[in-house]
Amino acid sequence: MADVYDCTDDEQRTAGLTAAAGALSRGDLVLLPTDTVYGVAADAFTPEAVGKLLAAKNRGRNMPVPVLIGEASTLAGLVTVVPPMAHRLAEAFWPGGLTLVLEHTPTLSWDLGEAEGTVAVRLPDDELARDLLRRTGPLAVSSANRSGRPAATSAQQAEYQLGEHAAVLLDGGPRDSSAASTIVDCTGDHPRVLRVGAIDPDRLREVVPEVTD
Repeated sequence: MADVYDCTDDEQRTAGLTAAAGALSRGDLVLLPTDTVYGVAADAFTPEAVGKLLAAKNRGRNMPVPVLIGEASTLAGLVTVVPPMAHRLAEAFWPGGLTLVLEHTPTLSWDLGEAEGTVAVRLPDDELARDLLRRTGPLAVSSANRSGRPAATSAQQAEYQLGEHAAVLLDGGPRDSSAASTIVDCTGDHPRVLRVGAIDPDRLREVVPEVTD
């Protein structure tokens, strides 16, 4: 089972971040809170670790794992280009519950699943998650639940579903909503909503009217 750290306590928070960064560098999985739901994380550049994540969730490679970043500036090193409409969406809704699908830089040594040259990227609005991401760099992160089951909105739910597969669990307290992020595909001529979640498409269209459902 995962080692649990109560990150509402400053000492445990520091120890937990150190333990989580170490576990991820070894190719282990970590459970952590985000601004939407709890997630299960792996080093994005260690294919074996991403494979562990998919196996833990009982999820196929046909559902590629999204990537979380700690700073918006990191995006430029991961993708070939940020289209103007994607840039406007990121400016308006990052950090927050918006995931952007973009074409990734072909030289990156990762395997996130059958992504067909794209990557789904998000900057979460959660300081605990971002503090970890600043230590580790980009992480492959999916919701901390077995495929087909409800997303975990507390550390206890995350531990119940995936605790046996993770080395560390960062307990940041309960999340207020079970809504996942809204996913927008920005690889075509017009941004297209692939999944409606934390951000309503009408809010997206206030920034980029060309967004389609």
